[in-house]
Amino acid sequence: MPNVAVVDMEGKKVSTVDLADSIFGIEPNAAVMHQLVVSYLANQRQGTQSALTRAEVSGGGKKPWRQKGTGRARQGSTRAPQWYHGGVVFAPKPRDYRFSVNKKVRRLAMKSAFSTKAQGSEIIVVDSIALDTFKTQTIAKMLTAVGSEKKALIVLPTVDEKVIKSARNIAGVKTAQVNELNVYDILNADKLIIVKDALAKIEEVYA
Repeated sequence: MPNVAVVDMEGKKVSTVDLADSIFGIEPNAAVMHQLVVSYLANQRQGTQSALTRAEVSGGGKKPWRQKGTGRARQGSTRAPQWYHGGVVFAPKPRDYRFSVNKKVRRLAMKSAFSTKAQGSEIIVVDSIALDTFKTQTIAKMLTAVGSEKKALIVLPTVDEKVIKSARNIAGVKTAQVNELNVYDILNADKLIIVKDALAKIEEVYA
């Protein structure tokens, strides 16, 4: 069972906590994690791109010159793709890129992502994150104190506007509640900073 130190906002160790083997100690499945990452990125696409085919471009109804005898290549329309102002070959049209992944695969992918972070010693458990006011500098100092100076994902047990708004101005830092976590954000972060109460919720949801 993985064991990690619990630190305060100044980086001082206050206790230790055991991580559940069923979530943080499994053999990571790279295939399902890849599937969830592709699904997440596909779901972010707007799918609003659009262009006109030669059938949709206005004009071009008249044959530009006769078929034979001019010495030039035969042409039937000035709206063919090779012409300036012509239509687009295989023009993109609005579409939905979303695809679903079944629940068991999603759960396995999440557990694999957590286990990957645990094996890489990239999980930091913080006793609590409490701010009296909106202060980006306080979050920045906390990140430095706990040893997370690059990309970080802060996992909160509940919505805390002071923490969320204080952290969003720091490049590479994201915040999320337990019910908002996804494989892409977990793997993309260099450090996974989990508030102790959020850790209990994660183990409750994924155990």
